[in-house]
Amino acid sequence: MCAQFVGESDEYRRLREELLDAESALRDQRERVAALRRDLPTNPVDRDYVFREGPVGIEKDDPIRETRLAELFEDGTQTLILIHFMFDPGWELGCPMCSMWADGYDAVAKHVRQRTSFAVVAKQEIGKLRAHARRRGWKNLRLLSAHDSSFIADFGMEDDRSGQHPGASVFVRGSDGAVRHAYTVEAMNRGEFRGVDLLSPVWHLFDLLPNGRGDWMPSHPN
Repeated sequence: MCAQFVGESDEYRRLREELLDAESALRDQRERVAALRRDLPTNPVDRDYVFREGPVGIEKDDPIRETRLAELFEDGTQTLILIHFMFDPGWELGCPMCSMWADGYDAVAKHVRQRTSFAVVAKQEIGKLRAHARRRGWKNLRLLSAHDSSFIADFGMEDDRSGQHPGASVFVRGSDGAVRHAYTVEAMNRGEFRGVDLLSPVWHLFDLLPNGRGDWMPSHPN
């Protein structure tokens, strides 16, 4: 039985009870989907991907170093989440939606890293990627450039016209040090940005409104 609110009508309460049943069913379905995701077999990564990254913090860009995929697992962690950031090499600014997502990731990155390694990767060269980070005020994200690598395309985030796509990939490292691919999801799901909806609270806040999320899209601040 749900709590009774001030001023609610019998009709409101009936519909709210129906909504609570639907929300419980949705929660159960999310748990089932999460279990299916965890049960996926992992696949070996047979390429030695090399990324470029700068120093911790975004105040300066030197020195720039090369980092291999296996070296992204920090502090003994055996899992790695890589966020695919949509930032075409020909652009001056990253995707506004990806930037909004990354604003949120920057705030929680220190908590995420308590359980798993975590980084943001883009096709853009490292200098432009870090300059964009400075404009956004990111301070906690590990930023990787796959500009000179096939990594983005190999995991489905680049189409045959070199167009970039946002998403997320998960990797695991075995006791032998070998890296395996566990899961990748693209943000674009059937023509809508719903594939990684659960990774950003903004849409869920809008979904609470009587008029819903509508056709609102993020934009870069002036």
